Amino acid sequence: MENNLFNYTLHLADNSLTMGHRLSEWTGHGPMLEQDIAISNIALDLIGQSRNFYQYAAALKDDSVTEDLLAYLRDAREFKNLLITEIPNGDWAKTIMKLFLFSTYQFCFYQKLIDSSDKQLAAIAEKSLKEVTYHVRWSSEWVIRLGDGTEESNKRIKLAMEEVWPFTGEMFQPAEYESLLINNRISVDVSEIKNDWMGRVKSVLEEATLSYPEDKNTWMQTGGKNGIHTEHLGYLLAEMQFLQRAYPGCEW
Repeated sequence: MENNLFNYTLHLADNSLTMGHRLSEWTGHGPMLEQDIAISNIALDLIGQSRNFYQYAAALKDDSVTEDLLAYLRDAREFKNLLITEIPNGDWAKTIMKLFLFSTYQFCFYQKLIDSSDKQLAAIAEKSLKEVTYHVRWSSEWVIRLGDGTEESNKRIKLAMEEVWPFTGEMFQPAEYESLLINNRISVDVSEIKNDWMGRVKSVLEEATLSYPEDKNTWMQTGGKNGIHTEHLGYLLAEMQFLQRAYPGCEW
């Protein structure tokens, strides 16, 4: 069970780290100063979440395993993040849609994880939920603004939905290390939070004058939870891990 808990904690850490790194790429490039600062702060929140999970994961192993090793010295095949977190930002609309769908998932997820029988996971979830509540509100407002805005903004957010939606199915398909912890009430049964997630997403899309993708035959991208990633993760890690690999021993 300990190895399953380690992999599960890594999965949660990797989700927040990769999404946080992607959002940090907007720093200095946001459409206006206020939003530049806002999205940079959300990135910092996510990286803070990842640190808490990495520290716990490291504590489950021996003293040779550290949070820095887990974040900066693993190769792409060893990462377990959802694919939606690693795909490129694209334009502002795509970044917003990606953040909205992921943050809504995290919100529903952390609401369940705070009841985990693992007290450390529950504590991290309780702290993270407060941050994610803001992430959902901020990204929801932007989805509505773009969807119910100009003809150009509406077109862009619709295209963003088409590009990002195929990466949402993986959220609700548990990996083996998740499933094996459900009976002990350690992990969240992600299949059970799908309806809650759908309801929240539908509500925002409706206000944004956007249609919810009802086609159940949409092919979904999967594999991230088990280390099968898009080509984009390798480039992301090459940039993120360069300093640690060039100058071994740096501390976060």
